[in-house]
Amino acid sequence: MNSNPLEKIDDYRWRLPASYKPGMRVSGLVYASESMLPHVLADKALEQVANVAFLPGIVGPSLAMPDIHWGYGFPIGGVAATRLKDGVISPGGVGFDINCGVRILRTRLTEAEVRPVIRELVEALFQAVPSGVGSSGIIHLKAGEIDDVLASGSQWAVRRGYGRPEDLVTTEDGGCAAGADPSHVSKKARERGVPQLGTLGSGNHFLEVAVVDQVHDRKAAAAMGIEHAGQVVILVHCGSRGLGYQVCEDHVRVMVSSLAKYGISLPDRQLACAPIASEEGKAYLSAMRGAANYAWANRQCITHRLREAVAAVMRKNENELGLDLIYDVAHNIAKIEEHLVEGAREMLCVHRKGATRAFPPGHPGLPPQYREIGQPVLIPGDMGRFSYVLVGADLAMKETFGSTCHGAGRMQSRKAARRQVKGQDIIKELASRGITVRTGSIGDLAEESSEAYKDIASVIDVAHNSGLSRMVFRTRPMGVIKG
Repeated sequence: MNSNPLEKIDDYRWRLPASYKPGMRVSGLVYASESMLPHVLADKALEQVANVAFLPGIVGPSLAMPDIHWGYGFPIGGVAATRLKDGVISPGGVGFDINCGVRILRTRLTEAEVRPVIRELVEALFQAVPSGVGSSGIIHLKAGEIDDVLASGSQWAVRRGYGRPEDLVTTEDGGCAAGADPSHVSKKARERGVPQLGTLGSGNHFLEVAVVDQVHDRKAAAAMGIEHAGQVVILVHCGSRGLGYQVCEDHVRVMVSSLAKYGISLPDRQLACAPIASEEGKAYLSAMRGAANYAWANRQCITHRLREAVAAVMRKNENELGLDLIYDVAHNIAKIEEHLVEGAREMLCVHRKGATRAFPPGHPGLPPQYREIGQPVLIPGDMGRFSYVLVGADLAMKETFGSTCHGAGRMQSRKAARRQVKGQDIIKELASRGITVRTGSIGDLAEESSEAYKDIASVIDVAHNSGLSRMVFRTRPMGVIKG
């Protein structure tokens, strides 16, 4: 195996041949610019792309998005589809934070209105939305109510008054993955989830007040309610908290012990999997859907709280503010979807690990208001740089099972980032650029410095110019809350 086994297809695509490792069932396909390759190779994420290609029933190439970096089993930024009839499902292809995702809300506010009160607004949001490791929310579930959350997700939240019915229309899957069975979620996972609903979490999770500073596609932007540069939006990035982590941990343990039972041989036990049709596979898929629903309910409850906080600070009612949900997408999930395989329609299990769905115009799974432009694709950068909203494109359906990247992607480990900078220095530096940061842990903030991430602009360049998704508008941070 040479130091760079990739074969150049064009400026944004690189093939990892199936001959790279004996046992690979398919080739790998990496979306990256040439300047990104040294990090991809040094990070050893390419080895994980190759390892994923060992999965039984894998269809098409093992895919790597431009934000690829080392993860658990799958690389983060990894996509793989497996056949239902003889394929497997792997928790490592979803991740520990099941349905870690992002949503964006538009407002009728302008930067000129918000800038004078940005510190007050950030503080109000920090108080309204608990954050950090082990944080507990203000949503108090009654006995057994966690099962309702696991079964119906955002729909449960809206029924309880945490949001608006129209929020469900612009949430992926209507905020509810069908087929969730709470009985497959362990008691320990439930116990971890009960106090954490409506909380942000820690790490790279955030709540951000931002301003639209560039509009690339006015027609698509208008369909999303973005009327002009200077319009204020709010982004929320979080997932299923401790409940999702426990679901992954529980089912990985089961699948590791069942590998021999199904005669599955893998180069990395972190890829532990089970046939989709097996008892173990069905149980994980059901539990994963429950955790995904918990994450959607979590983001929905946070949305309710932030609407209240913004209204209080701006001294306007929600009708005056807008605060309408543009879209909500999942990043860590496995979906049963129909795709074209060698000229025939086939149902597949699509694993998206640190990758987002990117359906093109005309797809029946999209809300009516987005059928003409394609699915909104939300790709946040780090807290010191821009974020982007794109739309899905036809090429994604042809090449990546309707998938694209989900963020900037790490360049440094958390430990390395912490050694390089101090949290207090980051706060001062960002303040000098007009970005207000509020966090419950100054020390942990260093792990999320801009230096720890790829430049989001280079990632978007690949996603846009390769044809996977199309740029609509860019946002610039004004205020950021980190766990």
